[in-house]
Amino acid sequence: MKDIVFLEPIFKSAIWGGEKLKSIFGYDIPNDHTGECWAISAHKNGDCLIASGQYKGKTLSWLWDNHRELFGNIQGDVFPLLIKIIDAKADLSIQVHPDDEYANDNEGGALGKTECWYILDCDEDAKIVNGHNAKDKEELKQMIKDNRWQDLINVRPIKKGDFFQIDPGTVHAIKEGTLLLETQQSSDITYRLYDYDRLDNGKPRELHIDKSIDVITCPHVDVKTGGNIIKGDNYIIEEFIKSTYYTVKKISLDGEGDFLQDKPFLNVSVIEGQGEIDGISIKKGSHFILPFDYGDYHLKGTMDLIVSHI
Repeated sequence: MKDIVFLEPIFKSAIWGGEKLKSIFGYDIPNDHTGECWAISAHKNGDCLIASGQYKGKTLSWLWDNHRELFGNIQGDVFPLLIKIIDAKADLSIQVHPDDEYANDNEGGALGKTECWYILDCDEDAKIVNGHNAKDKEELKQMIKDNRWQDLINVRPIKKGDFFQIDPGTVHAIKEGTLLLETQQSSDITYRLYDYDRLDNGKPRELHIDKSIDVITCPHVDVKTGGNIIKGDNYIIEEFIKSTYYTVKKISLDGEGDFLQDKPFLNVSVIEGQGEIDGISIKKGSHFILPFDYGDYHLKGTMDLIVSHI
């Protein structure tokens, strides 16, 4: 049987970050404004080290470049997905991402950024920005020019367990008091549309108004999410999204169950509880990849897992 690829997360500080990655997940974070845990990543801005087994100490990008057979010999210059946990103690900037074509043409061949969010936890009155209210590009430009942010931005309430698909061109922002797991294309391209006039080290953070206007989809259209639900004796598998770039599901287990890894690879994040996979202990905050042709795997315990594949 092939080794499970366990990964060491990478942490990123942010003006809006907090300490929940320590208090809730038990991670050894660098400071009390740690905003992101890059949990499964081969991106150049955060390339996870392999934590155990024969490739211990190598990076995920090295594994991708040198052992593509572990990923079903799929094509592509870079490992295609990036899994993060985000802790927003304060509001993130209002932003938008480009698609592959725009990013390739304008950001030196980078991938675009399609992403989705699973709300792990949030304050009782937490909200999220998803979408805008301009009917066309002309109205969008005018509303931005007039600083009519409250009229423009679509704010909606959220609760634990909610799921959102954020396509390129979608105006979006995570707001304070939100902890979420993000599954996205392996891209770090973000256009900042509005930052609440905040100062970082005494000066405003850079905005990307022209590029934002270029890529924002008008009018906004919500993406339908949700899919098949499979109920086993001790588990429920709930499909959240099946898109061009990824399929994301949640496995809720109480007891034992047998599952099949028949994809090029499977990303797994334990978001609640603890247990075992094929006799190896895993717990909330564990992240790993089941490689190509792994086949059957056995889960045991009481835990929730988010799994994704291309």
